[in-house]
Amino acid sequence: MKIRLAIVDDKTKNRLPLAGRLNTSPDIDVVFTAAHGQDFLDQVKVHGPVDVVLMDIEMPEMDGIQAVAIASELYPETKFIMLTVFDDEEKIFEAIKAGACGYLLKDDSALTILNAVMEAKELGGAPMSPGIARKALALLSKATLAKKEIESIEQHEISEREMEILKLQVSGLDSKAIAEKMFLSGHTVRKHIANIYVKLHVHSKAQAIRVAVKKGWV
Repeated sequence: MKIRLAIVDDKTKNRLPLAGRLNTSPDIDVVFTAAHGQDFLDQVKVHGPVDVVLMDIEMPEMDGIQAVAIASELYPETKFIMLTVFDDEEKIFEAIKAGACGYLLKDDSALTILNAVMEAKELGGAPMSPGIARKALALLSKATLAKKEIESIEQHEISEREMEILKLQVSGLDSKAIAEKMFLSGHTVRKHIANIYVKLHVHSKAQAIRVAVKKGWV
């Protein structure tokens, strides 16, 4: 059975030639093309759900990310692949959050796009251009590091105020300077520092700084 495909792009010069090239495959049936997100949602009601959608991002009426967010809830079996000129991290993250399973660039070859459609439908894969995949991995790495940092801080039960004081220590300030900067008494700052040492299981400012740097808190 052929894969039912829809192509959504506000530029006719992009979507129609691509539709023509993909339709030459014996495995693909381009059911319809749409000029923007709302047009896509309207046409799905007429033609029925498709298997895979190639979705642009920047479009009038309704952009691709918003359209995917809505359509992925209405048609959970449909696979959405972003096909766009945007390769910045924010767009990638927004598209994945919205429900996209893949992310390709418009300058990818027709064969690459065809293979991505097949992969998404037949294998349940997450096709991405090589450059996009690298950025996606970088995003995942950042998110993992941020999670580990939070978990590490929570494990040691360092309070927000104590963390602020620890960071000021790392910057080179002594307890008197920290007290002046934070508008606290010297006694209060020294008490916080003592609590930090207990929680980090250290006995000096140098040791506390080493722990903070090792944990990636500063």
